[in-house]
Amino acid sequence: MLKVKIKTAFALGVQNLGRVFVYQLGVKSGLNPVKKIKSDIESGDYFLPYKGDPKNHVVNTQWLGSHCFFGSQSTSTACIPEWHKSCLTKQAVKQENRPWYQMPDFDEHLGDIKGVWEASRFDWVLSFSQSIAAGNRENLNKLNFWLQDWLVHNPPYNGVNWKCGQEASIRVMHLAMAAKILGQQLNTSIALLSLIKAHLKRISPTLMYAIAQDNNHGTSEAAALYIGGSWLVANGDSNGERWKKQGLKWLENRSKRLISNDGSFSQYSVTYHRVMLDTYSMAEVWRKELSLPEFSQHLYKKLKKATTWLYNMVQPQTGDAPNLGANDGARLLPLTATDYRDFRPSVQLAACLFLNKAAYAKCGEWDLPLNWLNLNKPINSIAKVESVDLKDGGYALLRKHNAFVVLNYPKFKFRPSQCDALHVDFWLNGQNILRDGGTYSYNAGQQFIDYYGGTISHNTVQFDVHEQMPRLSRFLLGDWLKIKDITPLKVDQHDSSISASYLDGYGCEHKRSITLSSHQFHVVDTLSNFKNKAILRWRLQPGDWILTEQGVTNSVYKLNISSDVAIKRMELLTGFESRYYYQQTELPVLEIEIESAGTITTELYF
Repeated sequence: MLKVKIKTAFALGVQNLGRVFVYQLGVKSGLNPVKKIKSDIESGDYFLPYKGDPKNHVVNTQWLGSHCFFGSQSTSTACIPEWHKSCLTKQAVKQENRPWYQMPDFDEHLGDIKGVWEASRFDWVLSFSQSIAAGNRENLNKLNFWLQDWLVHNPPYNGVNWKCGQEASIRVMHLAMAAKILGQQLNTSIALLSLIKAHLKRISPTLMYAIAQDNNHGTSEAAALYIGGSWLVANGDSNGERWKKQGLKWLENRSKRLISNDGSFSQYSVTYHRVMLDTYSMAEVWRKELSLPEFSQHLYKKLKKATTWLYNMVQPQTGDAPNLGANDGARLLPLTATDYRDFRPSVQLAACLFLNKAAYAKCGEWDLPLNWLNLNKPINSIAKVESVDLKDGGYALLRKHNAFVVLNYPKFKFRPSQCDALHVDFWLNGQNILRDGGTYSYNAGQQFIDYYGGTISHNTVQFDVHEQMPRLSRFLLGDWLKIKDITPLKVDQHDSSISASYLDGYGCEHKRSITLSSHQFHVVDTLSNFKNKAILRWRLQPGDWILTEQGVTNSVYKLNISSDVAIKRMELLTGFESRYYYQQTELPVLEIEIESAGTITTELYF
């Protein structure tokens, strides 16, 4: 295991490890200036009366009269949230007024800290600002009162809501978008500018820790510094210039490093891809609003690819997308009341900004971000999606009529978060028939991390009793898989096909070949070099599936299994999936077990 840890450390990057070490040493020793910063928030209203004509746009009412957590969990109360109480576990933070760096990373009593952070992401600021701009001016007092109450319970820089630079960054971005909606990006109130400045003081000194993660933390914090810094400058505070420059530098750097040439993002996750894309969309909206210089052409090139990547994943009928990779329940810039799993508003906004094209020509709720941010919907639309192999990220997307397949194969430049090598998602008419398990929670117990991050939660093969990659810590897998062989994607008038294989750290080999035609999805799994057993799992859309001698069937689909070696066991069991953070539901899982090397063939008829 020591060898695996050393190998993984080098894969993470010596420079990134150094950044983490310097950050931790600096905070612990007091050398990092973050422990010395002080901020006094000016008194007065944060948002001023809206002076524009009432906007005739649909308001996201999810936070008007109720609370909305993680896009789905809501309570029937209009009271101010309890800022230090988890919406997930209902437990409260102990010693809430300690400096943020004295708060533990993981508190067994509190549980998942994201349950506390959720209300402090300021989604409600957007809902209130929309309502005010639509003519409901009585919500202005409510908006200012909630902000005042938040600061009473979260004075700079005490408590868990100041602990994470990314959480502070999301607040900055949402406050900026609310100011734009209310026409207060210039001549901003002194109180709001002081609040923004307090946040930038917290984010800037620890930015290198976020950069070391090679994920959405770096993009979020860079965007907040750029937006917040330029906001201060535009309102006469020259101190914002250094934050603006710092944010701009790392927005450019992160786009270059974390977004591949095919648009794939470093986190190998559809929902985190949305977080990254929404972040850059807000930075571009703000840049245009203040008439700041354009970003580099290289950045725009990467964001064009990233927009197309997400567009390719999203089902236009429903807005849903494969639940691939880690999913922390985040949805930035919630300007619509659409479901958390509807990615179309984000895709439409990014397509408008970076492609100058509409992702969806028809009018719908996905247009609301454009309306609220005063953006014109482009006349031209994105071309029809086709089968494509996104080789940099390791995603093969196969299409035939209304059927859609994703094969996820290991091409890890960055750390993977789940054991999902050669996982397959199958969709028909926007419905997810063969599906991924999701994530559930980052801190609800080791059993959930092992289940949802493990091979068992994916449509792939598990060898013997080990995982595809060993788990070294809560967020880190070791011995990253590498692709052994891959055959190019082949597309003709009849079908689309591709195959890929890998060897794991134990020498076990899995080769998967997939073919999609008009009425059939064909999968051939060739398995070898394992000791005792190999288990193939198919995680099925919830419904009335019946086990047959050939496989399983329901009223619409028939999935047949055959093998060139004896099948020891074929069972229809009950598994779990998490489509929304901290929620899980049951679904049927077909398991096929063999004890000797051989080939298992799966045929799904539709």
